Amino acid sequence: MRQHATESIVVHASPEEVYRVVIDVERYVEWVNEVKKIEVVERDAAGRPLEVEFRAAAFGRSTTYALRYDYSRAPTELNWFQSAGDITAELRGQYRFEPTDDGTHVVYDLEVDLAVPIPAFVKARAAQRIQSEALRELKARAESLR
Repeated sequence: MRQHATESIVVHASPEEVYRVVIDVERYVEWVNEVKKIEVVERDAAGRPLEVEFRAAAFGRSTTYALRYDYSRAPTELNWFQSAGDITAELRGQYRFEPTDDGTHVVYDLEVDLAVPIPAFVKARAAQRIQSEALRELKARAESLR
């Protein structure tokens, strides 16, 4: 059963600054707590990461997955979907960057379906935790670069 959740945060940095932090995936290992290794497999014509393999901590173990990025609505939106994964059957996400008077309202949508049987409430809690941590870490990183 697929879980969908939306969460948001205000970051005191411009939408362009926040967007640049998000697409700089090679640096995630510096500031995303759960990410252990990243490899950019393919880039688009503009040099942006298109296909990226991740190794991250999840559910008390290590997981490996690959994401494919969609820049068709950049820089106001960044979408991605899972192209491969070991414990996730489906992973789709989207960041939206909306300007505010004091920075950027970042909206994070996430859909997760695990390949292993886990109760729905555990999946929902995991999706919410992933989002909350990701947004807090993104906020800290973007604001630290100002």
